[in-house]
Amino acid sequence: MMKSYPGSCGRGRGFTLVEVLVALAIIAVALMAALRVAGQGTLNVGELRSRLLAGWVAENLLTEQRTRGAWPSPGTYRGTAKQGNMDFTWRADITETANPSFRRANISVFAPVGESHLLAHLTGYLAQPAVPGNP
Repeated sequence: MMKSYPGSCGRGRGFTLVEVLVALAIIAVALMAALRVAGQGTLNVGELRSRLLAGWVAENLLTEQRTRGAWPSPGTYRGTAKQGNMDFTWRADITETANPSFRRANISVFAPVGESHLLAHLTGYLAQPAVPGNP
């Protein structure tokens, strides 16, 4: 038979209010850290999308220059482009090479607010167009 002690009748063992508050504080800190990580992942997705589209801008500029058939003079060219509903600024540095029939094109694509945030860089070579009647 169980003994019954005075004052213990009907009382169960449980957590004190302080223990519950400490546990809730620990859970709140852990959830805040999880939300921060999730938010950072969202920012990374946006940055990756911008870099992907900027890479396409650089490839398009180089391909456009090649298909145009023009022979660009050495120098720096700047412009803007739109890709995937995003605006970009670009800079193309055209330089001579050791072979006079080729030019080197360094294309840099930036976020639209100046040239401080480089999103993509592409280097390619342009061949001098053939003169008709000259092989």
